[in-house]
Amino acid sequence: MYNDFKKRVFLTVSVFLLSFGTNEMSFAKEGFQSPDILVLGDSQLSFGAGVAFVEFLKKNGKACSLNPNWSVGVLGVRSSSLRAWTAKDGGGKKAICDVDPKWKVNAGSFGVINTTGNKYVQIGQGAAYQFCDAGKSPFQSMFDGGYYNPKIFVMAFLGNATERWASSEADALDDVKQAMQDIPSDLPCIFMTTAPGYTAKINNERQRAQNNIEKAFKTAGKRCTFVQGYTAATIAANQGNAKKFRLKPDGTVKDPYHPTEESARQFLSLIRGSLCNAFKTELGG
Repeated sequence: MYNDFKKRVFLTVSVFLLSFGTNEMSFAKEGFQSPDILVLGDSQLSFGAGVAFVEFLKKNGKACSLNPNWSVGVLGVRSSSLRAWTAKDGGGKKAICDVDPKWKVNAGSFGVINTTGNKYVQIGQGAAYQFCDAGKSPFQSMFDGGYYNPKIFVMAFLGNATERWASSEADALDDVKQAMQDIPSDLPCIFMTTAPGYTAKINNERQRAQNNIEKAFKTAGKRCTFVQGYTAATIAANQGNAKKFRLKPDGTVKDPYHPTEESARQFLSLIRGSLCNAFKTELGG
């Protein structure tokens, strides 16, 4: 009888803990307020452009037909791609959801979705980053039930998908079609490519990738307004210009892929016209 009692207690406690865990996860989503403007992208947002985007949208909101009272959230995930956000399992989803083995965080978070004072976060941990439900893609988890319900959604990707998109128009189109399935059909959206790197080798391949992903969005039916990050002006600003990148003590470029925060500000200034026009197009301004 005593063993039966212990079993009943164990089962009762187990059910309670399981219920508590489920409710806490639900509360994390229900207690989170979505930003009105969401910018999502790769490591360029983590390593410099995140702060610049928040500043740009606050400063240029009215000129871009944005409500000045709208809140802004920016999230950049290291080594992520558009394809990773549509993966339901495997290596793609791991890029979003696996804890970074070295740094224990894999993303940079800015604006109203981060109130911690520390810009680095781990996706899957915290009320604002519950994108890792089993059997769902991160995009599906993000938008499920209005968890994230922005008035406009901006995607800023290129780096990790460069080789895939540069080498195959079909792969670029496949990535766009999958993303459009996971993103609510009535959500105004912009897709833009990220800022140029330091070397011509990096930029030549990324230019080809941009050409193919832009074609893909046109073929898929222009669900999102496309903005070119690679232009003659942005390439001229960054390519071969060491001061736009992090430097080693000897003055040589340490990281040729991620422009500095100040460089990100210049980048957004250079594409301001096309980016603002994209907001106007999507919002009917």
